[in-house]
Amino acid sequence: MRFLIHILVIAALFTIEKVSAQNQKITATVVNATSDKGTVKYALYTKDNFRKKPLQAQKSIIKEGKSTVVFENVPSGEYAIICFHDANANDKMDFQPNGMPLEDYGATNNRLSRFGPPQYEEAKFLVEDKDVSFEIRF
Repeated sequence: MRFLIHILVIAALFTIEKVSAQNQKITATVVNATSDKGTVKYALYTKDNFRKKPLQAQKSIIKEGKSTVVFENVPSGEYAIICFHDANANDKMDFQPNGMPLEDYGATNNRLSRFGPPQYEEAKFLVEDKDVSFEIRF
């Protein structure tokens, strides 16, 4: 009988660990695009690869100033999302000759410095045991 109870306890603990280790979804929505032209391109990063090659990249059409993507199968950890409005659909962010962006951009937490690109420390967030959602403003 004790052996059966031990087996059941071990099985229950294993099941709880598997359930809690499931990957999560991150939903990101831009809520204030200035036009419905082009797409919004989103990139999911960790601190190690921030503004380099993203873990996941997505794009979404814009309808009535809003655009939404879902990053799926995201393990627990710390992440940041940056995005930009690719209004002319050339698959890159365009800049003026002086380096100022010509297209709107944003990041999670909506804390962008006035000068320079988004910073990881300002955009970071945690994914733990539940799905997360963000509204991003340009």
